[in-house]
Amino acid sequence: MIVTISLNGKKITEDISADMTLYQFVREHGCYSVKCGCETTNCGLCTVFLNDKPVLSCAVLAARADGQKVETLEGLQKEAEEFGRFIADQGAEQCGFCNPGMIMNAIALFRETADPTDEEIRRYLAGNLCRCSGYEGQLRGIHEFMKYKKEGGASWAK
Repeated sequence: MIVTISLNGKKITEDISADMTLYQFVREHGCYSVKCGCETTNCGLCTVFLNDKPVLSCAVLAARADGQKVETLEGLQKEAEEFGRFIADQGAEQCGFCNPGMIMNAIALFRETADPTDEEIRRYLAGNLCRCSGYEGQLRGIHEFMKYKKEGGASWAK
């Protein structure tokens, strides 16, 4: 089956098997920030943006992304790097394994919600498994980043 997918701004046309997941597709094209920790949609490590919405790429067939736009952290470097500093400053990246999924969902939060409550933040991060930090560091990092945005930082943010 031939698909054409815009991956991080680059159009890729490829013959794929019908059962190939979007996770497998992006990994085969060098997007190693996308990880798979469970294959059951429970960890959030495989989060990518499909047409600007976060999806779990282990649960989406690559064929469903035909003609669509897919973004990973590799394509969102400026946003990811700027916010990632705030997570690191709060000690919330102990092993770092969960960071790509956390950052993808935090970016979705920032794009969709101007001034989220703690409950909204927790809802966005709920599907991200982190065994090291207990999530409080991520919550503090998000609050610090939002304060930074309000003070005129984060040139990419709306």
